[in-house]
Amino acid sequence: MAGDRAKIVAFLAIAASVAAADQYTKELIRTSLEMFETVPVIPGFFNITHLSNKGAAFGILADAGRWRELFFQVVSVAAMAGLTIYFSTARRKDALLLTSTSLILGGALGNFIDRIHLGHVTDFLDIYAGRYHWPAFNLADSAITVGGILLAIRIFRESDGQH
Repeated sequence: MAGDRAKIVAFLAIAASVAAADQYTKELIRTSLEMFETVPVIPGFFNITHLSNKGAAFGILADAGRWRELFFQVVSVAAMAGLTIYFSTARRKDALLLTSTSLILGGALGNFIDRIHLGHVTDFLDIYAGRYHWPAFNLADSAITVGGILLAIRIFRESDGQH
């Protein structure tokens, strides 16, 4: 029981750290760069570009109207609650479960804060090849993606009987 409590504290601490780092980097971008301003980091591959995203990943639903904000807020709260319940009720709270769910929760919280305070998410990581750009993203999106991959690995291992 005490071990589970320590893991729940670690889960929340990692998630809070991810959200704090995400908010710090976004604030740095908002105060350092004008909207659409670009700073080349690795020419031909990677820029820092200040952008705003009212939609979800890849701008999905960006033009959906006023209901979009409430929809994303409700989905974010439900996802964060679901992750917290999933982790706290998991029979085996291993490092992979702790890491994956913490990253997802922290990323969701970081983007949720933007949506509540700004009505959009600040994106700034711009990866491209030639004129082909991957949709811009941020630290929260990265944490969600890495966390999702790690969680999928854990689920597949668990379904195969591996621990």
